[in-house]
Amino acid sequence: MARKKTFEVVDNETIGDCLARIDEEGYRPVKRVEKPIFTEDREQNVTVKAQKIVFEAVAKD
Repeated sequence: MARKKTFEVVDNETIGDCLARIDEEGYRPVKRVEKPIFTEDREQNVTVKAQKIVFEAVAKD
């Protein structure tokens, strides 16, 4: 069974930088997940504050 690891695109990093980091660590991305981060104001209006991008990767053979 392949080893799995998740990689998150951190602040001040592009998606390309994250993919390069995944490759340098010897992994291959297999899935991309975008998770919204919500905020709520005093009137209970919900808005999207940011988008968190997470890659799931497996080890290269």
